[in-house]
Amino acid sequence: MTALIHRYRPLIAVLLVVLLMAAPGVGLINAYWSRTVMLIAILSLLVSGLNVVLGYAGELAVGQVALYAVGAYVAGYLGVEFGATNVLLALAAATAAAVVVGLVTGIPGLRLGGWSLAMVTFFLVTLIPNLIDILHSFTGGTLGLAAAVPTLFGMEIIGDRLYVLILLVTAGWFAIARNLLLSRHGDIFLVLRQSPILASVLGVSVYRLKLLAYVIGAIPAALAGALFAMIDGFIAPETFTFALALSVLAASVVGGSTSVYGAIAGAAVMQLGQQTFTQFQDWQLVIYGAFLLLAGVIFNRGLAGIAHDGLAAARRRGWLPTLPPASATASATASATASATASATASASATAEPGRDPAAGAPASVELDRLNGAVLRTEGLSKSFGGNKALQDVSIEAHPGEVTALIGPNGSGKTTLLNLISGFYKPSGGSLMLEDEQIGGRPPYRIARLGVTRTFQTPLIPKHMSTVAFVATGRYVTHRVGIAAAVLRLPVFRRGYAADNAEALKLLRWLGIDDVADRPVDSLALGTRRLVEVARALASGARVFLFDEVGSGLDESDLVVLERAIEKIRQAGGTVILVEHNFPLVLKLADRIHVLSQGTLIASGTSAEIQADRRVLAEYTGATDHEPPAETPEPEPAGRPTAPKGAQ
Repeated sequence: MTALIHRYRPLIAVLLVVLLMAAPGVGLINAYWSRTVMLIAILSLLVSGLNVVLGYAGELAVGQVALYAVGAYVAGYLGVEFGATNVLLALAAATAAAVVVGLVTGIPGLRLGGWSLAMVTFFLVTLIPNLIDILHSFTGGTLGLAAAVPTLFGMEIIGDRLYVLILLVTAGWFAIARNLLLSRHGDIFLVLRQSPILASVLGVSVYRLKLLAYVIGAIPAALAGALFAMIDGFIAPETFTFALALSVLAASVVGGSTSVYGAIAGAAVMQLGQQTFTQFQDWQLVIYGAFLLLAGVIFNRGLAGIAHDGLAAARRRGWLPTLPPASATASATASATASATASATASASATAEPGRDPAAGAPASVELDRLNGAVLRTEGLSKSFGGNKALQDVSIEAHPGEVTALIGPNGSGKTTLLNLISGFYKPSGGSLMLEDEQIGGRPPYRIARLGVTRTFQTPLIPKHMSTVAFVATGRYVTHRVGIAAAVLRLPVFRRGYAADNAEALKLLRWLGIDDVADRPVDSLALGTRRLVEVARALASGARVFLFDEVGSGLDESDLVVLERAIEKIRQAGGTVILVEHNFPLVLKLADRIHVLSQGTLIASGTSAEIQADRRVLAEYTGATDHEPPAETPEPEPAGRPTAPKGAQ
């Protein structure tokens, strides 16, 4: 029964919306509650836009109120000045204007980075009264602006018709938001929120993705403004205050900023609370601030998170039937794609080998596709941080079908070299070539799109995402499906989504960890996270793989799996550069080893040659005999700026 309800959730949602639309006509609610429902719907649009920007993209922006004002005044001005009262025209014009304002304010704010967007949007909200007064010929100034009666197909949209219109627009937006956010685009927004570094490794332009999220968040704010102008037929400038901006932020946190429908719950709490406790209007800023503090401390995932955890606990205790696992349906949330994805993964599940076999490594029944490896070459590569020379005149080559290892004592510059190759640092000198193309100094996302991917010393793992979905994000750029296809749930989206999940499951099975496919990826142990990162890197179809201490934290059986996996990548034609403190693992895998000491390349050769080099042993271990190096983490040299988390 629960699985059936889960499958037909969209249909159930449609029936609930239809019932709510019919409520005034059949006498279920009076005029007061009709107005309350309309105001909740409008506020939920504002909150939904903020959720896209804050909850998914991770950018604090309080400018929804300014975009709300733009939508209201554009719709009102068109009706008064030009007699353009058509509802569809008003909504379209308001949306277009808000998108333009979003671009104008978002581009400089995001260019500066950090808290700049929050500050830009904060000042935009505080300037609203001044802008309204300056543009009084369009806005009516402090006196406000009377709006014309909206029409559609010759009918005046008032009373119950306006009520139905507002619910239709709100339901339509939430359907769009649901389909967008419960797709790979939503997954990549969550990756961006957790780590812009990881997003760039996936080949995503962090700046453009944040700007896209901000512009998408402007759309429901504009729709809300246009609809608000139609309710009373009058736009009062005192509506668009910082108190409203704080109310929207509080509603987002209370409802759950990473929940599609949490916006409705948060908006309902704020609107009903405001109407119930009218005697405390003078204390609204204090009340909204208290809501933010309580929500952040007591339930930081909001009401949606509480509901989710409660249902999960009920299923664990057997009070409710369990839902089918995400890997069985390939999408626990996108019900429109469930049947297509289930058929794509069911056959794979039937032949899966449960667990892992330490003696066999990666399951032999799952083959790795041929990889198109590339030659990576550095010539005289150097990097300085102020007066500290972290890397000096390093020249190495890595070839397809080979494992090239970088070893050295702490602070020798190994990770600095990986950061240069992947674009997180710009070289101070020398050249960095991928085949015949110079890639030194390019942004990380452009290097990733050329086929260079990596893992990190500290695995970068997003929250609120299953393991299979995280691995599938590796295919976001190389197998991208457009936003329109995702929103409309076109066949190309269903096929792409199913293929992404099938490939992710295949790679997890190949590594012997398919048993964690449906678990939240941030709940996994460190060793399993490292193997999941390898799967994510493979999903990208990269040409060059940079593995940064990927063996650290793995137990004996996982090390066997990792060893066989890297061997299979080599056999498939991939180019592997391995930074590793596990010296026995390096000796087993490496075709060629480069030894760094204090940023300088002191030796290069085969495993046998490096083992026989007494200078290497002395530099690397301080020993005079063939003692293996200690497994210790590599700190950055003194004076070096702290690299972003996970990129060190």
